[in-house]
Amino acid sequence: MEFIDGVKKKDTLDIHDILESGFEGEEIRINGAVHSIRDMGEVAFVILRKAQGLVQCVYEPGVTDFELHKLREESAVEVLGTVKKEERSPHGFEIRLKEIKVLSKPAEPLPVPVSKWKLNTSLETKLALRPVSLRNIRERARFRIQEGIVRGFREYLFCQGFTEIHTPKIVARGAEGGSNVFKLDYFGKRAELGQSPQFYKQAMAGVFDRVFETAPVFRAEKHNTTRHLNEYTSLDFEMAYIDSFEDIMAMETGVLQAIMALLKKDYKKELELLDVILPDVSKIPAVRFDRAKELVSEAYDRKIRNPYDLEPEEELLIGQYFKEKYGSDFVFVTHYPSKKRPFYAMEDPGDPRFTLSFDLLFKGLEVTTGGQRIHDYEMILNKLVKRGMDPADIESYLMIFKYGMPPHGGLGIGLERLTMRLLDEQNVRETALFPRDVTRLEP
Repeated sequence: MEFIDGVKKKDTLDIHDILESGFEGEEIRINGAVHSIRDMGEVAFVILRKAQGLVQCVYEPGVTDFELHKLREESAVEVLGTVKKEERSPHGFEIRLKEIKVLSKPAEPLPVPVSKWKLNTSLETKLALRPVSLRNIRERARFRIQEGIVRGFREYLFCQGFTEIHTPKIVARGAEGGSNVFKLDYFGKRAELGQSPQFYKQAMAGVFDRVFETAPVFRAEKHNTTRHLNEYTSLDFEMAYIDSFEDIMAMETGVLQAIMALLKKDYKKELELLDVILPDVSKIPAVRFDRAKELVSEAYDRKIRNPYDLEPEEELLIGQYFKEKYGSDFVFVTHYPSKKRPFYAMEDPGDPRFTLSFDLLFKGLEVTTGGQRIHDYEMILNKLVKRGMDPADIESYLMIFKYGMPPHGGLGIGLERLTMRLLDEQNVRETALFPRDVTRLEP
């Protein structure tokens, strides 16, 4: 009888193994995909693609025990060779090949040249061929950086005493209300795909005090813009025993500082590959919603057309204004009008036309919505009635207030939008691994 007692040590090495221990002049085994083959006559360069980057291998006729013409790009191989220092190679070393073992080979040639520095193809082509186009080093670097954003979010909140939760995405009623929901037949009952984990994370703030989640949310909006997706990843947190909604803004500032520090430390290679300059998040300005509209109107001679919401052009101009005046790529816009916030948003005691809520704009694009929630049972019932809503429809949600809730608040960050702005991409689909929009359901 066999027992599995853990991960077995492999004979093959990874790039980080070689960088850490050297292996100069030693024979090693390494595997990977054949990214490109450059036949120079006397020698050929076989470039392997690994998760950590590219490895330059040198093929020499009569030395390497393999016929080069039999090797194809995108073949999976395992090679045996000697490690040699080479400053011009990726990572500063190369492997002088002795043996090549083909583990698998493609059935057809590549439809796009993934070994090129840039994929000079349309976005539509890249998305249609996503599993292949992401093999390009620059294309996949976006998602390594996105990984770092999520890592920074998660690790910082753990350090701040948050508990990670996982809430259902099949729900009886969307937290935001309205018609932009994907409806489901759930064993004869009406259900929806969750627009937000709002109800559940509030409930869990009454259990664990501080909670967070990274998960998909769904919006059945028929937008076909460069900034909207029908499924995106939301980085959510909710925290209890707050003094004001400014505690939420302060926590997000800390999150962003941790994310940028982690990216600078562990994702330097990807940042350099994409020419990304990390923004300064040492401090983030905050401005009231109504004042932000006035500033933009005065600075750019733009008439205020909608007093209750920010138009996309206004968001861009607010971002431009605070970049010009204060050198900040981020700005918190606070005290949004009650008319444009959900029923659970806490109203400003000094002026109930406004709420104790905010959006965070990054280079003129909203990437976060958050604020303080109503925690008093009678207050939230009155707000529901005032809005013509039936409390019976969300009875399970109201339960948490009936049996007591501390002052609390939270936010949701759009991961793809945050990544899009960080990388200066023009379309949010570039920063969604497999984007879902009004026309795309696969791959």
